[in-house]
Amino acid sequence: MLTVRKVLAISIVAVLTAGGSQANPTGIGGDANNEGDVALAGCTCHAEEPDNSVTLILTDVPHRYVPGDSYEMSIQIIGGPAADTSSHTGGFSMRVSEGTLSASAGFESLMYNWEDDLATLTHSNSGSKVADRTWHITWTAPEEGTGVVTIWLAGNSVNGDGIPSQLDRWNRLSASIDEGDFGGTRTVFVGNGDIEPPAPVEEGVDLHHMGAGMRAHWLGLLGFAAVVIVIVFCGLMLRYGFSRHYEGRSNLLRLRIKHQRRGDQ
Repeated sequence: MLTVRKVLAISIVAVLTAGGSQANPTGIGGDANNEGDVALAGCTCHAEEPDNSVTLILTDVPHRYVPGDSYEMSIQIIGGPAADTSSHTGGFSMRVSEGTLSASAGFESLMYNWEDDLATLTHSNSGSKVADRTWHITWTAPEEGTGVVTIWLAGNSVNGDGIPSQLDRWNRLSASIDEGDFGGTRTVFVGNGDIEPPAPVEEGVDLHHMGAGMRAHWLGLLGFAAVVIVIVFCGLMLRYGFSRHYEGRSNLLRLRIKHQRRGDQ
């Protein structure tokens, strides 16, 4: 019986340990792996070290912030295993030292504040399935006198099998924003820069499928062209057509004058 109890205890420990090392498709934050906050320490549940084959990008980061103002930024992950909308293949964990984080309007279903902490943000279940591994977030700056604010961000690109392995990739970055007059935005990224751009998408509209507005636009252009043609035609007629009639009348007048002169003689 003792042996059975030991086996059961070992089995329970093994299950708990395995469960703790599983991926987190519904988001992650805090000190999840006993290595510090995930946004700072990284996604060590997938791999021990960051991988520069994954480029982590944070765009529209302000150089300086105005206290109380809100700034929209975009997180994007490029590289690693291919994204798959049918499984969980991407995610992030973000933290700010001051201010609050939230999803940008229209993207609320893709992320949430970890444990209701407004200083953190992470992907949701549906957010881990986005095709382009891009998330749009909003940071609201703190009150006046706060000073420099630091942003920490970790992002992962995984194969979606739910099992942490060397096939999974992740990277992390940080950025500082000083207080002051708004001075534009910048892009912050980390990675080796070996990025394969997405294939161009062919876009076009057949004339037969144009809306009423587009048809009206083309009809307007055709009408304008017709007016120009009429004006040019009238100009040519005035220049060459009437001038010939005028020349004929002039010759007739000369002939009459000539006959009158003969009569006077």
